[in-house]
Amino acid sequence: MKWTNLAVEVLKGKSLQAEEALAILESPDDEILELLHGAFLIRKHYYGKKVKLNMIINTKSGLCPENCGYCSQSSVSEAPIEKYRMLNKDSIVQGAERAASLNIGTYCIVASGRGPSEKEIEHVSSAVKEIKEKYGLKICACLGILKPGQAEKLKKAGVDRYNHNVNTAKEHHLAITTSHTYDDRIATINKVKEAGISPCSGVIVGMKETKKDVVSMAYTLKELDADSIPVNFLHAIDGTPLEGTNELDPRYCLKVLALFRFVNPSKEIRISGGREVNLRSLQPMGLYAANSIFVGDYLTTSGQEETRDHQMLSDLGFEIEFEPVPV
Repeated sequence: MKWTNLAVEVLKGKSLQAEEALAILESPDDEILELLHGAFLIRKHYYGKKVKLNMIINTKSGLCPENCGYCSQSSVSEAPIEKYRMLNKDSIVQGAERAASLNIGTYCIVASGRGPSEKEIEHVSSAVKEIKEKYGLKICACLGILKPGQAEKLKKAGVDRYNHNVNTAKEHHLAITTSHTYDDRIATINKVKEAGISPCSGVIVGMKETKKDVVSMAYTLKELDADSIPVNFLHAIDGTPLEGTNELDPRYCLKVLALFRFVNPSKEIRISGGREVNLRSLQPMGLYAANSIFVGDYLTTSGQEETRDHQMLSDLGFEIEFEPVPV
């Protein structure tokens, strides 16, 4: 019962040592049920059986100058994706209407590129104000590396959360991209925190990193005090530098989710991109560690039908958490 006992210690205030965290990833598959039970004890303490739903709108696609190896929208990608400039405001607001109809708690406005121009900041801000007035949704923006003053403008418009993933461990960063530094990413996360916006930062697992790298990611996000941690599992897209990479299996993905719950016990842990192709039939088990999922499509890949996600939650006996933000 070591994982259950460890969970009880975490609930009493214990912080995992690095070797304990690594042991989660190296645990035998036969211990998965006990490991998830331990993770669920922590998850239930902070979130009960509630699940937060999130939905993405890809408001600007492709045309990115960065060279991130995992991304189909990057300058080095040959993937045949749809490319377009920033959607008009009506389209962004219509996406929020759909999100509200599905009891989505957080609507995520995502744009490709190194970072937003001032014109794009104003455009997104205008859409956010209208969404707040009409639907009261929590808004998360993900627009890339921010320049001085931009976080404050988003905060004033009503943006509740800003996503900027660390993606991988600092030691593995240069194997993924060289067009920006790891510290560039950390700086943007700190900018949004200073502006009073809730920080959302997560990872992509399965990019040829080591287990120690994954542990390092979990501790980095603990140090950053990220409120929301999206855990993505690489869905290697043909035409990207990581094409053909297939290092993950569903059991390891469950161990990763458990790791992030044990290391960041009180935080929102979200199963994000790649859950359908990597967790496969074990998707429901992931929610014994995580308390949040994306619903619908991702940026350039398709997700599971919304109705299937709702059915999955119902079958688990979990409850959708939907608390509109006061307007």
